[in-house]
Amino acid sequence: MAMNMAGSSGGRRGRRRAVMAEINVTPMVDVMLVLLIIFMVSAPLLTVGVPLDLPQTQAKSLDQDKTPLTLSVDVNGRVFINDTEVPMNELIPKLKAITDARGGMDERIFMRADKKADYGTVARVMGQLSGAGFKRLALVTEVEQGT
Repeated sequence: MAMNMAGSSGGRRGRRRAVMAEINVTPMVDVMLVLLIIFMVSAPLLTVGVPLDLPQTQAKSLDQDKTPLTLSVDVNGRVFINDTEVPMNELIPKLKAITDARGGMDERIFMRADKKADYGTVARVMGQLSGAGFKRLALVTEVEQGT
C-alpha cells in the first residue's frame, strides 16, 4: 500500500501543463492605439513655417520629390524665404543665390500668401520673380472644406 501511494504522488509531480504557444496581443494593440492618438494629435503641430491663413481651392496637389523652396507673404506684407524674413530689395539676390546652390533657375518656388494679405504686395513679389527669370512659380492653397 505504501508503494501504491508513492507511485501516485510521483505521477502527480511529473505531470506538467502544456506550454501555451499563443501570443497575447492585447498589450500590443493598446500601445499601438496610444501611439496612433499621439501621432494624430502631434501631426498638425509639425507643419513649420510662417503662420498663414491660406485661401481654399479645389485644385489637386503637386507631386514633389525634394524639399520645396517656399516664399511666404503674411498679413502685414512681410516676405519670407522658407522661415527667414527678407526685405523686398534683397529678395531677388537671395533667391538667385539659393536657387544657384540648389539647381539653377528651374527650381520650383512655392508661394504662400495669407488670404488677407495685400493683393498689391503679392502681385509685386510675383512681378519681381517673373522679371528675374523665375518661371516655375506655384501658388499654395488649402483644400476647400465642404461647400
